[in-house]
Amino acid sequence: MSIDVNYATTRADAATSVAFESALESARNHNSGPLAHLIDGQQIETGEVFVRVNPAHPGEVVTEAHAADSALVAAAVSAAKRAQRQWRRTSTVARAQALRSAQAEFQDRLVEIAGILSAETGKSRLEALGEAKEVVDLVDTYTTQFEESGDFRKRMNTADPNEENTDLLRPYGVFAVIGPFNFPAALNVGMATAALLMGNAIVMKPSDKAPRSGATVTEILARHLPVGVVNLIHGGAATGKALTDASVDGIAFTGSAEIGWNMVRSLGDGAFGRPVLAEMGGKNVTVVSRHADLDAAAEGVARSAYGLSGQKCSACSRVVVEADVHDEFVTKLVERVNALRVSDPEDADAFMGPVIDANAVARFEEAVAGARAAGARIEAGGDRPDREGYFVNPTVISGLPIGHDLTRRELFLPFVTVSRVDSFDDAIDEANAVDYGLAAGVFSADNTEVEEFLDRIEAGVLYVNRRSGATTGAWPGIQSFCGWKSSGSSGKGGLGPWYLQGFAREQSRTLPIA
Repeated sequence: MSIDVNYATTRADAATSVAFESALESARNHNSGPLAHLIDGQQIETGEVFVRVNPAHPGEVVTEAHAADSALVAAAVSAAKRAQRQWRRTSTVARAQALRSAQAEFQDRLVEIAGILSAETGKSRLEALGEAKEVVDLVDTYTTQFEESGDFRKRMNTADPNEENTDLLRPYGVFAVIGPFNFPAALNVGMATAALLMGNAIVMKPSDKAPRSGATVTEILARHLPVGVVNLIHGGAATGKALTDASVDGIAFTGSAEIGWNMVRSLGDGAFGRPVLAEMGGKNVTVVSRHADLDAAAEGVARSAYGLSGQKCSACSRVVVEADVHDEFVTKLVERVNALRVSDPEDADAFMGPVIDANAVARFEEAVAGARAAGARIEAGGDRPDREGYFVNPTVISGLPIGHDLTRRELFLPFVTVSRVDSFDDAIDEANAVDYGLAAGVFSADNTEVEEFLDRIEAGVLYVNRRSGATTGAWPGIQSFCGWKSSGSSGKGGLGPWYLQGFAREQSRTLPIA
């Protein structure tokens, strides 16, 4: 089945919908026992079992898995180190062919993967199908870049006619790949593919909130590469800590800024530093000028803020609006938010599903209480629908004091604050007044304002007048996903042209001419 969908798609065709519903039902009813680890090509069924429930129906267990202890983590890293010696010597052509082979299986199993994603995370069908398609496009994008790279090898000038000089990139060795719950297939595959193409072996640890999503895509990769090059371990925070403390040569990570920067500091300690390629969330802003198309701005914010229940690193979570149009914008945004359908993933018309777990619900309720205590207006939402599951209503808050914690702290929820400022200049100042710098958007018909925004805004992923998503929608090979400030450790991001190089180090070679 050929499926063309991305994060801007508004409806799946009938055949795709039927296939998705079947895949979702199968994923929810699949129970073949706890997931095993995969180490050196062997399934290892040891470790305490943990459980993942369906966030739309928490009484249903959708996944069980074994948690790896430090000894098992060390075994996985050792297996990867052994396999990497030969993998780094494998020709670039053969490496690319292996990833292309995995890409074909990802395409063949796209709907199945989408069903697993939705069962574990509560994603709507369009979000789940979009992520499964992103898996395919990530492998394709990175592999195409790799094939076109010229082996990342460049002949240099020479000062001696009897010598030749070459500059090239060489793999580090073994990368830990630690993925998030919100994109447990795409982001795991993206990080892994880049590491593997550059000649590294990997140890993958999916989020314990979506272990089967991560396991499914990792096992597909492993089938198409030599034994031991791809290894898989399951577990929560303790397993993740054991992996970052192990003798890995680098880490690829997507998750919270607190955890990510702790990794950077940890791997920077010692005789020499090791790379941490991390994308670490955001407090993403949309600036709305008095010259904006307010209907477009309201639609762009709503699509960006509440897709995946606000649980995207790039989700719009705050809007800064010039005073002249503040009230009108809020009215238009509230109209759109109140029209959003909050429902189960099996509902074809659902725009927003549940949040991931009970902790997220508690965080939502705490945020609403904090807004009320500060005297803010609850313009929309602020409560929960009367239904089973970890559902909350999409929420709009106005009237918080400038600088309030709720306008600064990442919540990872369908919770948007709208702040009033006196001028466009003030709006950019307020937009930059956070530690994060992942995504930002602007709505203005004034080209001078747009240029000012592009020059001054402190974020890596920028969108101008984007009705389909004010701060979201990045796609492989189309937009890079590059976090500034606390949002990224390298200043370069995935999905774009400079990501692969981060998984290798430079080497200069001077050889005599035979």
